Amino acid sequence: MSTEVDATRIPELQQVVASALAEARAAGASAADADASLQKGLSVTVRMGEVETIEYHRDRGMAVTVYFGHRKGSASTADLRPAAVSQTVAKACAIARHTASDECAGLADADLMARAFPDLDLDHPWALEPEQAVALARECEAAGLALDRRLANSEGASLSTHRGVRVFGNTHGFIAGFPSTSHSLSCALVAQAGSDMQRDHWYSVARNAGDLAGAAEIGRQAGRRALARLGARRIGTRRAPVLFSPEMARGLHAHFIGAIRGASQYRRASFLLDAAGSQVYPPFLQMQERPHLRRALASGNFDAEGVATRERELVHGGVLDGYVLGSYSARKLGLKTTGNAGGVHNLLVSAPGASFDFEELLARMGEGLYVTELLGQGVNGVTGDYSRGASGFWVEHGALAYPVHEITIAGNLREMLRNIVAVGTDIDVRGAIRCGSVVVEGMTIAGE
Repeated sequence: MSTEVDATRIPELQQVVASALAEARAAGASAADADASLQKGLSVTVRMGEVETIEYHRDRGMAVTVYFGHRKGSASTADLRPAAVSQTVAKACAIARHTASDECAGLADADLMARAFPDLDLDHPWALEPEQAVALARECEAAGLALDRRLANSEGASLSTHRGVRVFGNTHGFIAGFPSTSHSLSCALVAQAGSDMQRDHWYSVARNAGDLAGAAEIGRQAGRRALARLGARRIGTRRAPVLFSPEMARGLHAHFIGAIRGASQYRRASFLLDAAGSQVYPPFLQMQERPHLRRALASGNFDAEGVATRERELVHGGVLDGYVLGSYSARKLGLKTTGNAGGVHNLLVSAPGASFDFEELLARMGEGLYVTELLGQGVNGVTGDYSRGASGFWVEHGALAYPVHEITIAGNLREMLRNIVAVGTDIDVRGAIRCGSVVVEGMTIAGE
């Protein structure tokens, strides 16, 4: 059997999936779906120039779900040989025969299956030997440490490269697969001045290794960020605007997505309950889902159920267009799936007429808190209450004044989203949500 993990393995995985579906039908299942995949990867970590870890990853697996009417059973295996596939299907069928019937359980509707499969340019293997990976990680860390003598320690630099191929199929006759890659390089450094020690990090991630930021620049950016935090102090408790950096702003938008997921809605466990059609963001903010962006980290022609993905304006003029649904949650709500089983696909957050570069955001804010790190899990998805540890920089007269730490920022997410007053042009594309900085008015900052 071939050891490669690439598009040439798709026919083999298609046969595994087809066999599983045929076995399920033969066992009396009224419907079934199956997902088979092969994965391989390499990751290395270097600390203070010394190799800490070199790891190879190689995985394979198949998951099958069967339906006997509205009774559902699932099972999985890491063995793709025919006998193991048969045993796995049998286990799923045995489970289904003993589960309660759920009227909302079942495959997504057949007419929603993907039929077009444009090349999204997601597969860019990196022929990287361990020695080369170690050399890049060392270059990254060394460049950061060389930036300043106060950078005397490191938490390490890590490089990871991953390639996988996946095939999904169901008894509607849908079967499709694709290969994909993901590569990343990161560095975390420690700055010290006397007894004051501060750490920070930076990273780059991409489908194509050629799109990664340079190793030396990643290290230097980690170093600059750590140095900037030296001399951090606490501030007194007050109310003030808060500027979230792009990577922190992504978290705010992710809480919003969590609140409009189908499961949160039908379980009545969301601070944005029944919010479709209502104002959730300020009127200048837009949010579009773009599943077919080439080389993007969250692109896909179909979701985890085979449903065709499509472009969608999720938020227009600050108004929520609808929820984020798979077929089960859609049925629970009396709606149709939005092709989001498994998650969202490249959400682009924009603010025509209210977007500014970083210096302009600082100038417009005047005085407030610039947050570059958040700590803790103090977010209640049901009530929207938000309270998290934070560090960053205090802003005075429209400029960064000094670093701050050991503070807490608090508010309510429903109000925080509505109280966004400006959005940055500094778009961060390193995730499924592509956004810039955001300024939120009137948050509580608890310090001394």
